[in-house]
Amino acid sequence: MALVRGHPFVEERRVNHVRDMNTAISLEKREMNTTIYFDRIDTPLGGMLLAANDVALTGAWFDGERYPPAIDERWQRRRDLPVLRRAAAMLAEYFDGTRKAFDIPLAPEGTRFQLAVWDQIFRVPYGETIPYRELAARSGRPEAVRAAGAATGRNPLTIFVPCHRIVGADGSLTGYAGGLDRKRALLALERDDLVAAARRAA
Repeated sequence: MALVRGHPFVEERRVNHVRDMNTAISLEKREMNTTIYFDRIDTPLGGMLLAANDVALTGAWFDGERYPPAIDERWQRRRDLPVLRRAAAMLAEYFDGTRKAFDIPLAPEGTRFQLAVWDQIFRVPYGETIPYRELAARSGRPEAVRAAGAATGRNPLTIFVPCHRIVGADGSLTGYAGGLDRKRALLALERDDLVAAARRAA
């Protein structure tokens, strides 16, 4: 995966080590008995489940999403875990309109292509959208539009990896694991915030 400037996105490498904020945190393959820490929070668009390992956010899902995680005995609730508290605070700032980017370590699990797609989704700026075809091209497989769409739908980091910014070729709001109403609301939140900021600067 390409590195994301200014963001510690996780990538898959043979040698695992933590780098500074302008590079990446390496991905360690999770063992079956590895603990997953989680918490639940409320947002203006409904409840969310947040999951993390010791240092990075591994998942963020709206209640009722199409592909929720399978919660088992490895999952432990940890409201005091710093990464989960930080993620919750950042989401509150996002919905308040005071945060436009997320600088928190992310460690999603997926195939090499899924990770490449999620990395490119992460790069789409606040308030902007791109079509699936462009996402596929940016991910290195311009012919794999449907596969890019499928990877987008499997994004485990709602909002932090902003898959709501991926749209149909004609700009239509096609598909969103959290529901199209939430996709509309998230895009409207960002659009209205940018319009308000432009008016204040005028």
